[in-house]
Amino acid sequence: MSAPQPRFEPNSTRWDVEAIRADFPILQTTVNGKPLTYLDNAATTQKPRAMIEAVRSYYEESNANVHRGVHSLSVRATELYESAREAVRELVRAEDASEIVFTRGCTESLNLVAQSFARPRLRPGDLIVLTQLEHHSNIVPWQLVAKQTGATIRFVPVLDSGELDLVAFERALEEKPFLCAFTHASNVLGIANPVERMAQTAHEAGAFVVVDGAQAAPHRSIDVQRLGVDFYAISAHKAYGPTGIGALYGRRALLDEMEPYQGGGDMILKVTESGSTYAPPPAKFEAGTPNIAGTVGWAATLDYLKSLGDGDLETALERIEAYEVALAQEAAKALNQLEGIRVLCPTSPSCGPLSFVVEGIHPHDVGTLLDSEGVAVRAGHHCAMPLMQRLQVPATVRASFAFYNTASEIERLCRALELAQRLFRGGAHV
Repeated sequence: MSAPQPRFEPNSTRWDVEAIRADFPILQTTVNGKPLTYLDNAATTQKPRAMIEAVRSYYEESNANVHRGVHSLSVRATELYESAREAVRELVRAEDASEIVFTRGCTESLNLVAQSFARPRLRPGDLIVLTQLEHHSNIVPWQLVAKQTGATIRFVPVLDSGELDLVAFERALEEKPFLCAFTHASNVLGIANPVERMAQTAHEAGAFVVVDGAQAAPHRSIDVQRLGVDFYAISAHKAYGPTGIGALYGRRALLDEMEPYQGGGDMILKVTESGSTYAPPPAKFEAGTPNIAGTVGWAATLDYLKSLGDGDLETALERIEAYEVALAQEAAKALNQLEGIRVLCPTSPSCGPLSFVVEGIHPHDVGTLLDSEGVAVRAGHHCAMPLMQRLQVPATVRASFAFYNTASEIERLCRALELAQRLFRGGAHV
């Protein structure tokens, strides 16, 4: 597996988007006879050739099960698997690789915290604080554990600006919640929460802090130690890696105290007829054969991202954030200039997603028409029904951007929206 070649001159800040697009094979394809304009990155991102080749190479040259074998292939697979853990540790800047638990993605990570950490500790009447910005994956696990333990849930509201009501958040902390779980960045509005400030005030109130990082990790650098969170969940496929693999960062002291919520091979020290003892973290939370190829692909993706930062991941993520924020703001400006389009975020988006409605046309109809023009967006409630209720819309159209998108694709989106308006309204707005 060869390392990706740098796309920049040393110390350059130039973002060569056309060179980057050439690294993603699917971006060279057509849909419905039109060049693919992929603006559904909040659902899943496209994959660089380096990741695709790494997964192929793993299966062709290194495939074996990890941890249990003494033969060469098993040793090699184990080395690849554990080096991927170290790569993810570097991504989130955890203190130690043992704080990185591989999961299937954010959803499983959040369920792991709910069942292994929260369930044994919650008592009837304990408070869990969530927000109206949450994806269902950061709501339903807490509803399940609240039902199991008698805990209660409080939702912090969202302001008309789309930002979280931080005054209401701090007011909720006065009730001394057991735990606060909130997203780093909204998957609908693209607004990022001030996680460091929220974590600090939550800890001062005696609450544990769980953060859903699904929509932040693809767009900005993450430092879980600086943020001061107890748990942080990420998914590889949201950040140019394979599907079916993600990770949970957890503070080692908390992981040590937690019982596993599923059992099986590879997570034990000893099994007898009378009981079992468990391996130390992270192994005790990784029962059964893991997604080895997924971790290999994820590590290759992180190597690729480094190549966008002159070999430095932090530099790459800083460049990605700067480019994507500028792109999203340009998209918001262009959409706001179209008659009959209402962007659902009056403030400037700080991450990739941007949601809007087209007056008089259902979002699903808009999405279908855009697809006929080769423009892939998401239409629906985006697994964020409480936020839809707060915004007083049943659904939205969501265009979400990645570092391989271009200004010309924003123009293509706008022209396709104008075509949708002509077809559905008989030219009322164009």
